[in-house]
Amino acid sequence: MGNLPARFGRLWNDKGAWRMMVGLRVLRGGLTAALVMFALPVAAVATASLVSSQAVAQTAASIGVEGNRRIEADTIRSYFKPGPGGRLDSARIDDGLKALIETGLFQDVKINQAGGRLVVVVVENPVIGRVAFEGNKKVKDEQLQAEVQSKARGTLSRAMVQSDTARITEIYRRNGRYDVKVEPKIIDQPNNRVDLVFEVTEGAKTGVKSIEFLGNKAFSAYRLRDVIKTRETNFLSFLGSNDTYDPDRIEADRDILRRFYLKNGYADVQIVAALTEYDPERKGFLVTFKIEEGQQYRVGSVEFQSSIATLDGNSFRSLSRVGVGSVYNAEAVEKSVEEMSIEASRRGYAFATVKPRGDRNFEAHTVSIVFAIDEGPRVYIERINVRGNTRTRDYVIRREFDISEGDAYNRALVDRAERRLKNLDYFKTVKIVPEPGSSSDRVVLNVDLEEKSTGDFSVSGGYSTADGFLGEVSVSERNLLGRGLFAKAAVQYGQRTQGYQLSFVEPYLLGYRVALGLDFYQRKQLASTYVSYDSKSMGFSPRLGFQLREDLNLQLRYSISQQEITLPSYLTNCNNFGGPAGAGFYPTPAYLTQAGALQPDGSYTIGAFNSTTNNCFLDGEASAAVKQALSKGAVTTSAIGYTLQYNTLDNNKDPTSGILAVLNQDFAGVGGDVSYLKTVGDVKLYTPVVSDIVGVLRLQGGVLTDTGKGIRMLDHFQMGPNLVRGFAPQGLGPRDISTISYNGYGDALGGTKYWGASVELQMPFWFLPKEIGLKGAVYADAGSVFGYQGATSIVPNASCNGGAVANAQNQCINLVGDDGLVRSSVGVGLIWQSPFGPLRFDYAVPLTKGQYDRTQQFRFGGGTSF
Repeated sequence: MGNLPARFGRLWNDKGAWRMMVGLRVLRGGLTAALVMFALPVAAVATASLVSSQAVAQTAASIGVEGNRRIEADTIRSYFKPGPGGRLDSARIDDGLKALIETGLFQDVKINQAGGRLVVVVVENPVIGRVAFEGNKKVKDEQLQAEVQSKARGTLSRAMVQSDTARITEIYRRNGRYDVKVEPKIIDQPNNRVDLVFEVTEGAKTGVKSIEFLGNKAFSAYRLRDVIKTRETNFLSFLGSNDTYDPDRIEADRDILRRFYLKNGYADVQIVAALTEYDPERKGFLVTFKIEEGQQYRVGSVEFQSSIATLDGNSFRSLSRVGVGSVYNAEAVEKSVEEMSIEASRRGYAFATVKPRGDRNFEAHTVSIVFAIDEGPRVYIERINVRGNTRTRDYVIRREFDISEGDAYNRALVDRAERRLKNLDYFKTVKIVPEPGSSSDRVVLNVDLEEKSTGDFSVSGGYSTADGFLGEVSVSERNLLGRGLFAKAAVQYGQRTQGYQLSFVEPYLLGYRVALGLDFYQRKQLASTYVSYDSKSMGFSPRLGFQLREDLNLQLRYSISQQEITLPSYLTNCNNFGGPAGAGFYPTPAYLTQAGALQPDGSYTIGAFNSTTNNCFLDGEASAAVKQALSKGAVTTSAIGYTLQYNTLDNNKDPTSGILAVLNQDFAGVGGDVSYLKTVGDVKLYTPVVSDIVGVLRLQGGVLTDTGKGIRMLDHFQMGPNLVRGFAPQGLGPRDISTISYNGYGDALGGTKYWGASVELQMPFWFLPKEIGLKGAVYADAGSVFGYQGATSIVPNASCNGGAVANAQNQCINLVGDDGLVRSSVGVGLIWQSPFGPLRFDYAVPLTKGQYDRTQQFRFGGGTSF
């Protein structure tokens, strides 16, 4: 069909009435539609004024209607509102005609006079048969269908078509495509029906070519680019979308920058403007943030004042997160207000409000903080409306509130609920807006949400120098069935590791803020150059999680697992005793048949040795400790334990400040075959040293205590690069060197105690774009593992390896490295927060080490998901 322009005309008909006609076949651009919309009211006024003079005293019921097919005549008459006495004057006929035109239901409207009565002749707008999109590749049809107002089986409206065109254009612009062109086309069909087709020319992606900052002195542009969400376009931008120009995101970045400065003591900061300019040569936007930093403030004093006679303000001092002399932190002040508001409510002061006041000393650059506790207005929550949740159940959202309908209104608790909803990661946007209720002491909370996908399917791959290549396929859902449940199934397969894991979490057990987790796993670890045996294990662990504070979490758990190791025949041929001669069997040695051969301490005692029995170790046998674990078969461990975690990191993925402290303690012996108490602590401190350079201090340690059944070698701490970089996995600490002939080092035995300390400086590569995510590191590590308790291989003195100690029976105890020697190293690293996942490369040189320690100067590890 040819392209017919929109036309508008006023024609004089044979009855002396003005007639207006509007024909629309193909709508192109906004100019034609604007002319139509402008001309219709003008024609309507002219028509009504001429006709109404001859139709005064008509009644609405006497109006004739012609040309209507779908719309009832009475519906059309209803737009003409009679005056006193039920009569229509010229003004009311004029209003009725305007109202008919504004409905958008008619393509042509005219008013005639026939036989002394008023006749309204209409040509109805066509019905839309279908709404289609052509040329759209980056945005799916479903998303566009949800945005446009024109719907199939609805009436075609010119204004609505133009509005839909603008909506589609805006969607593409928010996806970074500012060159988009959208052209609506209307295709005639029989029976007054049309098809509406939006032809989309998407154009190239419009990215952010540069992000600059003016007025920043305390923080470099490199550091500030890491704070905001918008990113500069680079060669890896195809893997993300934050480099596309989005005015809403840039406006949100202004607030992020302001909060960042307030958190770091700059109480007078102003983000004056966020300027954007399109550069046609670079075909992208240039973004500039203008900042007025002001001075950094410290806390001069902290006071608590209460106007409530029965409430002592100083009793809230322990809830304050700000201290005298510390850098002023607006975020810490906000959290202090929340904690105090909750505590006041618990004490029965539901309407108490806590308002912080900061008095600046501009000369000393200090802020005196006063927390004022007052009796607030008695305002109650009348209703909480949850809107926009099409999948998530209402109760999943409401349980994040510490207040409910009928409770006293508390803004601090509302802000906390909003933050919790955002942290769920179920929604794209979360906004809680209060509005007045049915009376002055009532307020209605509107919770506006926009849901997002919460399911993940990932195929991951990685490589490490310890485990080789490893692949994983996992399926997870963070909001299962819209009930806020978490479930995950993962399968791993690699060179030396295979297994699977199933996890389930109910975050609110029986309606309480207690998380119930269930984990089941099965894993197989194959022998390598670091470990002589294969290991198979499976286990199940239920756990309960409690959030004591926003920065303090407690987990209680029970675990039951079973582990069994196997050895290849060439490492266990001493067990091939008692078989027929000539069939590869050895005569059974006396020390394996006599009582007391395996001593209570786990060591093997040796009787009369001959050349045959010497083969037990001299031909490359596994150590006594490994054989002891092998002899026990499948061993069951039943344990209870807890984890206490304190976390104040500013960013869990790439921290620059804060503390992460974890304490784990497990008691094995609640049934099962083993019994011990294992305590492990790990503390990491991150702090900015100078501009863009972050210092990391790590302290760790552990103690394993025998509680009655002895400690297996497999339960000992096996340490390597996880303690001191530059050493191989299980490369440092106590070792049995009787097996040195089969791998050059012997079996690592581990220890019951260890400690470690590490200092690291992480710095960016200033000559590279921030978005690439590369950082360098220099570090120094020190640590030790010692206190082995378990079986030890003992051989004749003549068979001693270097470093072994002879006992009174002229036998060698082949245990070395259990002297508490401090191992240390220095090194450099390359850290890449890549779009494929975190990757790290380390090159470390040991400074102090034991004679039989195993070193590994280069180490690489990382993975990806896609």
